[in-house]
Amino acid sequence: MNGLEAKNIQCPYCWEVIEITVDCSVTSQEYVEDCEVCCRPIVMKVEVLATGLPEVLVERES
Repeated sequence: MNGLEAKNIQCPYCWEVIEITVDCSVTSQEYVEDCEVCCRPIVMKVEVLATGLPEVLVERES
């Protein structure tokens, strides 16, 4: 599976659960995306597992 995958993440600032879309054709990536609720910057660290599904770790931007 090398398409787009929807994932739910929890904002590390406001704790709201939001849905993001991950591009699974890139096996390892890190980027910043603003929370759609509180607008603060979230660092997204994405690894696509051997199963083709993404694992997403989020943290506050330092």
